[in-house]
Amino acid sequence: MRQLTAVDAAFLNVETSTTHAHIAGLGILDTATCPDGRITVEDLVELIRERAHLAARPLRMRLAQVPLGLDRPYWEDDPDFEPARHVFEVGLPAPGSAAQLADVVAMLHERPLDRSRPLWELVLVRGLTGGRTAVYIKVHHAAVDGVLAAETLAALLDLSPQPRELPPDDSVPQPAPGLAERLGTGLLRTAVHPVHGMRMLARTAPYLDEIPGVAQIPGVQSVARALQGMLGRDDVAPLPRITAPPTPFNGTIGTRRSVAFGELPLAEIKRIRRELGGSVNDVVMALVAAALNRWLDKRGELPDQPLVVAVPVSLRRRAADGAEAGNQLSAMVAPLATHVFDPAERFAAVRADLAAAKRRFARSSGGWLEGLSELLPAPLAGPVLRLAMQALPVDHLRPVNLMVSNVPGPDFPLYLCGARVLGYFPISVISDLTGGLNITVLSYDGRLDVGIVACRSMVPDPWEIVDHLDDALDELKGLIEG
Repeated sequence: MRQLTAVDAAFLNVETSTTHAHIAGLGILDTATCPDGRITVEDLVELIRERAHLAARPLRMRLAQVPLGLDRPYWEDDPDFEPARHVFEVGLPAPGSAAQLADVVAMLHERPLDRSRPLWELVLVRGLTGGRTAVYIKVHHAAVDGVLAAETLAALLDLSPQPRELPPDDSVPQPAPGLAERLGTGLLRTAVHPVHGMRMLARTAPYLDEIPGVAQIPGVQSVARALQGMLGRDDVAPLPRITAPPTPFNGTIGTRRSVAFGELPLAEIKRIRRELGGSVNDVVMALVAAALNRWLDKRGELPDQPLVVAVPVSLRRRAADGAEAGNQLSAMVAPLATHVFDPAERFAAVRADLAAAKRRFARSSGGWLEGLSELLPAPLAGPVLRLAMQALPVDHLRPVNLMVSNVPGPDFPLYLCGARVLGYFPISVISDLTGGLNITVLSYDGRLDVGIVACRSMVPDPWEIVDHLDDALDELKGLIEG
């Protein structure tokens, strides 16, 4: 049975009383296409029971810990797996508005997952205005990255209201290694880790200037450039020394969350891309820059330098990088020109900054997250990571201001238990290290579905940011329409 990778384990280790490392999505459903005109908890439980084998790891597998935390946990089939223990139902009071739904999702997102079970949960939400229904599903990041999360969701969805024919479940339940074997392997790994750690340090050191927060430490960039030269990597472009300025959404986050969601027309985004150049992602990042410019300026908190944004990047390039490979991701760091007021100049700055960051990322290892995660033996990895979370987000070492992710999705409608999915809004992770605001965008069926999650004490009303995104889109449309 597969053991968690160091990156997988990092998503467990990062959790505190205020940080929970699950990723989630909110689906809005039109149940008029269901056979009975409605969807029930029993329907969802039966669907998962029939299809769990199509996405076995996140749905049927639980953690098997190693005694004394001497090694990273293993995945094992839960012998007591029962979908009904993971599926719940809540109802909204009238009128069932989008704001009421977002408040319920925020409360659900605040709750940690039970580590004694498979690390997922699904909640059916009734009572939305217009007779619609919603589903909120969350999975721990230790079990899936963005690609695997999409594959897991795809296992539950169909291309029409009629369910597709399923392959038979011929999987064989796999337990984790026995307790003695886990303990023995953990002791051996701990004993030889100094050699492994030095090897990972040698691999990671030339790219220290990619690591958010670490790159701001005096001397780090000079050391990285010297090591790149020794390795013959002079083609790796130097990174500009950018420091994340203070904002209202940076600092120590609390336990409460706020959520908002919205949608943008993909056709308009593509039209802007064609007229102004660049990519769809360039347009999305320019919209975010404009929205945050307005939000910060309205509060008198707009820095006179760009924000620093972390953009998750999938490293799952090969077909062999399947579920057994664990999380395969890194992050690209770039300036975000929130300090520029002119929309044309802002778009040009965003496009240029992202192009430079992409060139650097393409020529570098892109694997600093994996290397950093494997530097320390398992017994020390968790405590050191939590200590770093407390120590790094100070004024001169703040890693980034926020995370923004743009995830490609299907351009056609999908169905859940016969119900048409009208929209799917991703709800991601916030932390002291990455900031108390996360904006994730998913393309689906001709739209860009935007999900925003924030620390409630820092951003109590993220709907305002959704409104500013709409304003920013009108602003860019004005550029190309004259």
